[in-house]
Amino acid sequence: MIGHFFCDSKESIQVLGLRVSEAGVEVDCAKIDVITNLQPPDSVKSVRSFLGRVGLYRRFIKDFSKIVRPLTALLCKDVKFDFTDECLAAFEQIKQALINAPIMQPPD
Repeated sequence: MIGHFFCDSKESIQVLGLRVSEAGVEVDCAKIDVITNLQPPDSVKSVRSFLGRVGLYRRFIKDFSKIVRPLTALLCKDVKFDFTDECLAAFEQIKQALINAPIMQPPD
């Protein structure tokens, strides 16, 4: 088990990077492993790539857009790429939020 994700669920299917089972909708653990092992972005292209990867999971992360604001600011036109401590904190916070995201369950 990683965070709140149950990776050993045998009766589940994968749909769009999500695992659907009796427990509800979970983030696929294989995808999470890839994201958590990512190094901080070192260019605008790598920031776009990271945001694209984690964007699928935005519904699992409270205040996603507020957290990634320092990273999205790097994508603005005519802005010098300066990966500050604030950007690094946002990057790490998103990774932690993915590890600890709750499972979405259908209502009874």
